[in-house]
Amino acid sequence: MTDKPRKSFGSDNHAGIHPAVIQALTEANTGEAVAYGADSWTERATGELKRLFGTDGEAYLVFNGGGANVLGLGLLLDRHEAVICADSAHINTDECGSPERMLGTKLLPVPAPDGKLTPDLIETRLAGRGDQHFAQAGVVSLTQSTECGTCYSLPELAKIRDFCRANSLRVFMDGARLANAAAHLGCTLADLASHADVLTFGGTKNGAMGVEAVIVMSPEYQANALYLRKQQMQLSSKMRFLAAQFLALLDDDLWLRNATHANAMATRLATGLSDVPGVQIRYPVEADAVFARLDPRHIAELRREWTFHVWDEANSIVRWMTAFDMRESDVDSFVASIASVAGTLS
Repeated sequence: MTDKPRKSFGSDNHAGIHPAVIQALTEANTGEAVAYGADSWTERATGELKRLFGTDGEAYLVFNGGGANVLGLGLLLDRHEAVICADSAHINTDECGSPERMLGTKLLPVPAPDGKLTPDLIETRLAGRGDQHFAQAGVVSLTQSTECGTCYSLPELAKIRDFCRANSLRVFMDGARLANAAAHLGCTLADLASHADVLTFGGTKNGAMGVEAVIVMSPEYQANALYLRKQQMQLSSKMRFLAAQFLALLDDDLWLRNATHANAMATRLATGLSDVPGVQIRYPVEADAVFARLDPRHIAELRREWTFHVWDEANSIVRWMTAFDMRESDVDSFVASIASVAGTLS
């Protein structure tokens, strides 16, 4: 290891808290407030979220992304229903079976090479509908941006939404990095939300300390939300501190500026590596992630000084993540290290 700490490219979860969020938390930490969300911070934060998402439904604040996904899916599922998702979906690979355990649902994963579902891929999992021996597909779960760093375009989302409506399927959108998708597409949060029945909006990966929102687009799906949030241990007694984080991120579109910067750093990284021998960019760089195939020797040498995730060890694919607080000099130093290792060990 080097004496001087290197910037982590392991995850946007490795980043700290934006100073504006720290300030908002400090300001909220004055006096007393009624517990469990009956406070002015929560009223203002949820009101602004509903406005930005253009919903007639409600916004609910929770602690983390896994909890947000379980709550959001739970609002859409009947007890006998299953969830269609990409095989790379976070709910399928990284949540320790929580949807199955907490909701009693069955996941129906679909191979999706770039992380994105299509109507044709969804249709492959509709066999058995109407047969009492099969869990019935009821919800399609999309991730925006995906676990592969790609983004569904608005036309792609519209095709999925229309297919799902025609086939009596509800749409859930895992939006842990929804801000990055909106920044890439140049669209509003309402534009994205119009293609889902329930979705999440991540704050933790975008400058917050720890908060996510579950957005219900139609009141028909929110009847049980308050009870399920409590039952699933996602109800904060000191809700004002969750709300204060979102108030900071929503003020003057800080959420969008943070995401735009993180995306730009990923693009800078990919561009800087375009001429480096032995580096093959695996997916289009559309959000804050760069996936690349490297020589296993290069990976081992780089990890002596840099932190990043080996996404697929068998195929020697790594994932490099950027974040709101990453500097151009951090990216340039990393590019120089990769180029040096590739040149030395080629």
